[in-house]
Amino acid sequence: MPPALQPQPEIMTLEQYDALPENRRVELFDGVVYDISSPSQIHQALSMELSNIIYNYLKKKKGPCQVFCAPFDVKLSDNPLTIVQPDIMVICDKDKLDGRRCNGAPDFIIEIVSPGNPSDDYIRKAYYYKNYGVREYWIIDPRRKTVTVHFFEGNIVNVQYPFDSIIKVNLYDDLLIHFAEISNLLNI
Repeated sequence: MPPALQPQPEIMTLEQYDALPENRRVELFDGVVYDISSPSQIHQALSMELSNIIYNYLKKKKGPCQVFCAPFDVKLSDNPLTIVQPDIMVICDKDKLDGRRCNGAPDFIIEIVSPGNPSDDYIRKAYYYKNYGVREYWIIDPRRKTVTVHFFEGNIVNVQYPFDSIIKVNLYDDLLIHFAEISNLLNI
């Protein structure tokens, strides 16, 4: 079938998105719907460990930043409508939070790669996060045992670390993530 005759994906509005059943997890990129699969056990364990480390750090610093975990919507753009559900995010501008979602880019996002669709985190989300103002983006790949760091604010992109590393969160002077401890704790 020639490209002009191929069916075009339906573009979803914010009203349609908000009317979806709560048990349906999707993300929208330029208004096009992409279903999200349920996370694996290792995915959930990594998410819990990392969010706890970040939460405890932020609590100790007593600053304005908060950590959130999926499922929590982030509306990156109204036109075209782009809504994502990062695995972990740090939001420092409380004005972006409306009680339902974050409106605008979080400061820091961590995605944990799902085996079924790794290109989503490495390519699509890296593109959108960079272009919509995320300051720092980490991709954690439990299968490869790597952490890829994109510090867009400092123009440091695609730096890859093995799981036995201690990795500094670039947005903070003294937040270090000890991946060897995490991987030992979780038997990764």
